[in-house]
Amino acid sequence: MDANKKPASRPALEGITLEAMVTRLSERIGWEAMAAAVPIRCFTNDPSIKSSLKFLRRTPWARARVEALYLDRIDR
Repeated sequence: MDANKKPASRPALEGITLEAMVTRLSERIGWEAMAAAVPIRCFTNDPSIKSSLKFLRRTPWARARVEALYLDRIDR
């Protein structure tokens, strides 16, 4: 194994910020579809990028689901 090789924990998301993910998802699939896929209050009640980022940054399980949604729904 190459000693300089990076771990493969999240290679597809490398260089993509959480803000970029939430913004792109909201533009491409909309808040309603995001709420259906990840039913969290910041997506269902008066959604905004700012409120979503605040919640997702302190809630690892929700962030993981949003990252999975991004990988599933957004073509890179």
